[in-house]
Amino acid sequence: MAAVPSRSEILCLFRSLLRISGKFPDYNIREYVRRRAADGFRENRVLTDASSISSAFADGKSQLEAAKRQAVVYSLYAPKVKSIMDIGTA
Repeated sequence: MAAVPSRSEILCLFRSLLRISGKFPDYNIREYVRRRAADGFRENRVLTDASSISSAFADGKSQLEAAKRQAVVYSLYAPKVKSIMDIGTA
C-alpha cells in the first residue's frame, strides 16, 4: 500500500504545477496548464479514501513531469511574436 501524501506534499505539488505553467512562452498554453492544475485539485479535494488520494497524487506527479518535458519543447519552438495578452501585462 502506498503511503498517503501529507498536506504539505500536496500543496508542494500544486505550487510546482503552477510554477511550471509560468515556463511556457505561449499565453494560451500557460493559462491552460494553470487552469488544468487548479481544476484537477478542485475535483480531488473531496477524496477521503487513502488509496484514491495516493492515486490522484501519483497522477499529479506524472502530470508535473509531462509538463516539465513539454515546457522544454515549447521553449525551443517559442513564437517570435508575443501574444497580445503578454504585451498587455508587461
